[in-house]
Amino acid sequence: MSGAISRAERLQIMLTRKELEALDTWRFSARMPSRAAAIRELLKRGLAAEGFAVADGQKKSSEFGVQANPAAGKKT
Repeated sequence: MSGAISRAERLQIMLTRKELEALDTWRFSARMPSRAAAIRELLKRGLAAEGFAVADGQKKSSEFGVQANPAAGKKT
């Protein structure tokens, strides 16, 4: 299999129903072959848009999502 890309790492994520619906809607409109391919493409685009910025380590994982989280940024 020449030219094949080796993907040795597995990443598991949890999405809300609305996030999954948004992903699938984008995936189908962009004619992506799979959810994994769509996620890789969106990740690549997001990193490029941010100039490949490295996370500063100050935010919690709950503050990141596909859709706006109204609770994000609130101090408890």
